[in-house]
Amino acid sequence: MIDVVLQSLDDAKAEDIVSIDMTGKSPMSDYMVVASGRSHRHVGAVADQVARALKDNGFGTARIEGLGAADWVLLDAGDVIVHIFRPEVREFYNLEKMWQTDLPLTN
Repeated sequence: MIDVVLQSLDDAKAEDIVSIDMTGKSPMSDYMVVASGRSHRHVGAVADQVARALKDNGFGTARIEGLGAADWVLLDAGDVIVHIFRPEVREFYNLEKMWQTDLPLTN
């Protein structure tokens, strides 16, 4: 599942993609992925593409929050939680620092 998420984020031109292994940190998921979109429209389009890729690859329908405003969209796919932000919103919340990781995968 994580590979599908990361590939779909890359395909959608998401920026600053970071994957955080949540093993031993949270019982909610195996991975948390954080990425940025350039605008409200881009954030929404990236979220749609990730959700579609998960469904097309047999992982079911991800639960999505925040798509209306598209400042911060959260996709809950069970084993993987995906956060897609506009850059200034991502900087404000700084989830990567909160989870103490520095594992950039792309961009």
